[in-house]
Amino acid sequence: MDDVDAWLLDSDPAIRWQVERDLVGAPAEVWQATRGRVATEGLGAALLAHQDPDGQWAGGAYFPGDFAFDGPEASEPGQPYTATTWSLNSLREWGVDAAALGDTAARLAANSRWEYDDLPYWAGEVDCCINAFTLANGAWLGADVDGIAQWLLDHQLDDGGWNCDWVDGATVSSFHSTLNVIDGLLHHEVLTGERHPLASLLRAARHRGAEYLLDRRLLFRKSDGSSVGPWATAFAYPFRWRYSSLRALDHLRAAALLDGTTPDGRAAEAIEVVRAARGADGRWVQGERPPGRQWFELDVPAGEPSRWLTLVGTRVLRWWDGDGAR
Repeated sequence: MDDVDAWLLDSDPAIRWQVERDLVGAPAEVWQATRGRVATEGLGAALLAHQDPDGQWAGGAYFPGDFAFDGPEASEPGQPYTATTWSLNSLREWGVDAAALGDTAARLAANSRWEYDDLPYWAGEVDCCINAFTLANGAWLGADVDGIAQWLLDHQLDDGGWNCDWVDGATVSSFHSTLNVIDGLLHHEVLTGERHPLASLLRAARHRGAEYLLDRRLLFRKSDGSSVGPWATAFAYPFRWRYSSLRALDHLRAAALLDGTTPDGRAAEAIEVVRAARGADGRWVQGERPPGRQWFELDVPAGEPSRWLTLVGTRVLRWWDGDGAR
């Protein structure tokens, strides 16, 4: 075991179980036992403790209940990340067992409405990213999100991706929206498998979305080959909704493991960006994170070595180089 693996293992259970599974090749019973601790220790337990009796977090679906859309917070950069959807995203991504949330799905069905048009929580709304998050979270908690699955199929654009600005007439896909959607589709597929009636259509949509990003080598505009934006090579945790080539590569890694495929050569330049960001000590440092309210600190300040980024960066490179534990 190298120094980086040992440093990563000395961490919150939400990180440690992934290191055990993805980097050091621990037996399933070992990493599964560590994963089981996420709901009762550290980050997972702390976030679960903030859940409201009605099943929500911060009294709202996507925004906290006290958020004023015409107030000073709304005019600041970023957005708050304390409401229900963001909290569920974190708990799911950290590996919390759905059983730890009890009847949360039913409580949200009864009590939570979207800020957009007061729509029912598990029916989704009009934002592609929000609907993708809700698809994954619903599959995890056992809610009926088949309507959202069909909605995402219906709103895939002709170029293969998605754009949350479709409601304003956008017809060209967004890197951010497309990654959020294919990641939601992947989580849904892992949780529902072949038994879902739309499984083949959803998988095909996921593959088309990945093609959209790969055709652009995860970094560039297809029209003129220029950089799609500085955010594509900026790495910070938590990822939230933002696209980065690191996050896209981690999605492709997980998708390849599910699909039984090998790395796609069109991602090679993005891999070198990730490799170049690794320090001489084998660690990645925290970048500038999306601003906004959160319940508590999830990682280190900008400029410090980040276990979350190092976990993701290390497993991406080991997958690409063919020397990963998994």
